[in-house]
Amino acid sequence: MRLLVVEDEADLLRSMRKGLAEATYAVDVATNGAAAMEQAGVNPYDAIVLDVMIPPPNGFEVCRRLRAEGVTSPILMLTARDAVEDRIRGLDCGADDYLVKPFEFSELLARLRALIRRGGANRMPVIEVDDLRIDTRSRRVSRGGKVLTLTAKEYSLIEYLATNSGRVIGREEIAEHVWNDDFDAFSNLIEVYINRLRRAIDRGRERRLIHTVRGAGYMVE
Repeated sequence: MRLLVVEDEADLLRSMRKGLAEATYAVDVATNGAAAMEQAGVNPYDAIVLDVMIPPPNGFEVCRRLRAEGVTSPILMLTARDAVEDRIRGLDCGADDYLVKPFEFSELLARLRALIRRGGANRMPVIEVDDLRIDTRSRRVSRGGKVLTLTAKEYSLIEYLATNSGRVIGREEIAEHVWNDDFDAFSNLIEVYINRLRRAIDRGRERRLIHTVRGAGYMVE
């Protein structure tokens, strides 16, 4: 899942980016309304976390413009304001949910999960490919009943590949959905993680589930 976080408080932005990355999200960030508009206009985000009080245009205006331009990503608005009028204004601008600062990070994660589910993201509670089982709620991966130990990024990669089982996924698409804008799709890091997954999932098994399609990308089948 790929997120855009729009926040101008440096410490909070750093904390959210770190926490969301640890929760296996790919995270892009923006610190003002203009940058948020630019990024949301060109990247397909599964959800947008949008602070109201950012350098112009503010969060209300960013939300209104994104909806006017046809951006359908679920939007969770953040604000230090607690006035009912502000909540109504945000929802009327097109926001899907509202979270008042300060907030517990666990609540932010729960609200994002709910928004992504309601937004129709292609995320199933349990993904199964042959005897590989991925529980997206607990982020537990097992094969043949044996639980596998994966890092957060390994989990993100196998979840995305398995969600698209039977379809070849190219490097750029993997970079877009599993990493973020700072990632170089032409580095060898994708191969490194694919090899790690092969060792964890396929090594010692008769049926291989992770396949390389030369010149095209990777596929789980």
